[in-house]
Amino acid sequence: MKQAKWRATVESDHTPKLGNVIQIDQAKVEEHLGAIVRGTVEETLNALLDAEADRLCQARRYERTPERVDTRAGHYERS
Repeated sequence: MKQAKWRATVESDHTPKLGNVIQIDQAKVEEHLGAIVRGTVEETLNALLDAEADRLCQARRYERTPERVDTRAGHYERS
């Protein structure tokens, strides 16, 4: 009998309305998206610049071969 009463109570309970439990701060969302976009643009531009430098120097970054002893940034003798 207790089980039936409990079931009736559960069925008659109303689910509370949550209302504004989750609040979104639009300024923070925009700031975060701006940071993501800036980072993506920076990575893309750096990749393009590296590719252009590879092409112009005919060497990849930090590349050394027997024919090529200097790097894209140049070479100098240390004393």
